[in-house]
Amino acid sequence: MGDKLFTVGKLVNTHGIRGEVKIVSQTDFPDVRFAKGSELILLDPEKNVRVPVTVESSRLHKNMYIVKLKGYGSINDVEKYKGYLVKVSEEHLVELEEDEYYYHEIIGCRVVTDEGEELGSIVEILTPGANDVWVVKRKNGKQLLLPVIDDVVLDVDVAEKVVQVHIMEGLLD
Repeated sequence: MGDKLFTVGKLVNTHGIRGEVKIVSQTDFPDVRFAKGSELILLDPEKNVRVPVTVESSRLHKNMYIVKLKGYGSINDVEKYKGYLVKVSEEHLVELEEDEYYYHEIIGCRVVTDEGEELGSIVEILTPGANDVWVVKRKNGKQLLLPVIDDVVLDVDVAEKVVQVHIMEGLLD
């Protein structure tokens, strides 16, 4: 099992008495993550206790996934996992298409303009609506909000952890 874990959801409650749990999805690939046979890790965020589990079945219900885990047949078996994070190990990440990136690949990248000026590094990703916004911590301590659109983001090199951008008029104000 890989050491790096990535959050795909949160186990928020039990469902019924037969050992099903309610999971709030935090992944772009819920159909893969909660598919039959999918290997997940339940992680207690306070005690760092890891519990490997396998999905037996799942279904979408009111914006949550009702998941049955193999080997857990009653509410008593799963009740103790309320509040646990649902994670996957690095080897179970889905291959992304070209020009698509995981958050962990973008956060920490240096941001350089098309004129060679280094602006800072990406510390957070916001998802307010039509497009993501990358929060860049500038060298002067201020933050720059970069819209993730083709006119601004010119090149992303996750191997070198460098993002090249074009600063449109008004972005640095």
